Amino acid sequence: MLATIYVIYTEGHTGTSSDTLTRVDLSREAIRLGRVLTELMPDEPEAVGLLALMLLTEARRPARTSADGSMVRLADQDRTRWDGSLIAEGHGLVRACLRRNQPGPFQIQAAIAAVHADAAKAEDTDWSQIVALYDHLFALRPNAVVALNRAIAVGELYGPTDGLAALASLDTARLETYQPYHAARADLLARAGHVDAAIAAYDRAIDLTSNPAERNFLLAQRAAWATRDRA
Repeated sequence: MLATIYVIYTEGHTGTSSDTLTRVDLSREAIRLGRVLTELMPDEPEAVGLLALMLLTEARRPARTSADGSMVRLADQDRTRWDGSLIAEGHGLVRACLRRNQPGPFQIQAAIAAVHADAAKAEDTDWSQIVALYDHLFALRPNAVVALNRAIAVGELYGPTDGLAALASLDTARLETYQPYHAARADLLARAGHVDAAIAAYDRAIDLTSNPAERNFLLAQRAAWATRDRA
């Protein structure tokens, strides 16, 4: 049940079959179901963790798009537009999970979202704590997607070269058709100065993207680096 609710939420967070970046109807329904579940299972820490994760992620939704509907990446978001009430509720749930000391995957992901929410500016993000949390998450759920997210965090903490080294250690066969892998690799390659390889990675990510807002964002990133390389 928890996994089903989370799938509904992720489809609302970035719609794979909509003209806009998000589908608010699905996000709200998933959060409603999460609230119902925590009322029915108040002693289940993972249910509480899932609700916290959704609330803390949903808090960022107002800043994820610009006035024209364009996607805005996390680092560039106007954090004054984040929903403070959802952040406060999510933080309270994360603290409740910590008191139980029964960590699970949804609780750790909620803790990661809470670290992001704590940063008033992108440069204030505690990436060392996020990497440590991903280490903990990988111990519980050792899969390629968790490893990818950890590699992205490593790139933010230590720089793009270290991020690329972390990516190189992954089982890329499992990520070949996973768009976020190619998008993350493109970003790291570009920041490390490997622009031609970055453009090829952007091309692959764009091919795998079905959401128009996300596609336009990647196209803009690709164009910016291609232009910069020729300047």
